[in-house]
Amino acid sequence: MRASTGAAIVEWLRGFVPVPMAASTVERVRGSLGALCGLLLTGFVCTHPWGDGIAMPLLIAPMGASAVLLFAVPSSPLAQPWSIIGGNVTAALIGVTCARYIDQPLLAAGLAAALAIAAMFALRCLHPPSGAIALTTVLGGPAVTSAGYHFVMVPVALNSAILMLAAIVFNNATRRAYPHRQWPGQGVHHTADPKPTERLGVHREDLDAILQEYDQVLDVARDDLEGLFQRAEMHAYHRRFGEITCADIMSRDVVAVQFGTSLQEAWTLLRRHDIRTLPVLDRACRVVGMVADTDFMASSELDVFDDLKACFRRMISLPNSDHAARPEVVGQIMLRGVRSVSESTHIVELVPLMADAGLRHVVVVDADRRLSGIISQSDLVAALYRGRLSQADMAA
Repeated sequence: MRASTGAAIVEWLRGFVPVPMAASTVERVRGSLGALCGLLLTGFVCTHPWGDGIAMPLLIAPMGASAVLLFAVPSSPLAQPWSIIGGNVTAALIGVTCARYIDQPLLAAGLAAALAIAAMFALRCLHPPSGAIALTTVLGGPAVTSAGYHFVMVPVALNSAILMLAAIVFNNATRRAYPHRQWPGQGVHHTADPKPTERLGVHREDLDAILQEYDQVLDVARDDLEGLFQRAEMHAYHRRFGEITCADIMSRDVVAVQFGTSLQEAWTLLRRHDIRTLPVLDRACRVVGMVADTDFMASSELDVFDDLKACFRRMISLPNSDHAARPEVVGQIMLRGVRSVSESTHIVELVPLMADAGLRHVVVVDADRRLSGIISQSDLVAALYRGRLSQADMAA
């Protein structure tokens, strides 16, 4: 009995041991520098002389906690603009009201924090540092309490707004999207069907049900959690099927064109080889774009053609049209900013590109970004099919 009790105590104490931080050194430095810049800017603006030379109030202490959220975990639902502005202003309003109408400071402080949390839940602007703001308005001393509701605007609302703007600028400048955007689940075809990768495995409805059962505030955005599940499934697939890379399944004898290849020649290549897409290369054989059969139609001056072949002939050689206005080479109609992968990329990485993003072809490049091959949707389907058969043979 004592042994089991001791083991239970040890297991309980393990809960106090911090888990390893998954953030990289670059991410930690980014968060620290962001907090430094944000707080310095906020402090500078709020101590700068205005109008009659009277300095505005300095930073309030809860802004330090807000900076941790806005710069260290900017994707958190608790760190979004409405959370910091709505949470801090709401908490300050409640705190000032409690301090004004409740004579007992401890009772006023506790009630202010409790009511602030309830209001933030109702307004969907939960922000942990706002609890400290509610206490500050009650226990901040005569200078704070005498300011009354003016304290809500200056410094609380002003501090919050400046720190939020600093977070928007800094996070986006360092390639960290802020505010965090909840991406819609609609596919590229804008229909009611879920994305192809969501039709098997964990569905959005499953995730919603689990979150409802969990019944606690989770400091992870819903779409981030969904993305983590998808990445975990991809890692599991990688483990089960082994190393199948893009180099294993790509087409190596690729029909490609140069930037200055004429439209007539490019269209002839598409028809001769019965393909729908051509990579466009520069003189160093680096991929600079892609041209598809649909790009020829989009570049035409007419809306409807009875015969597709006549359409392109007319587009290229229309005698009465303005020669300068008509495209003549593939570089004028190609799609730029083409997504590419390396030869060592595992094929599971292609699934969201082709299934969800709707890419029909993905180019494969070497270390110098020169064209190595191309992978079509049919190539990926065949590889997944063969991988599935191999798994079944091993199980048998």
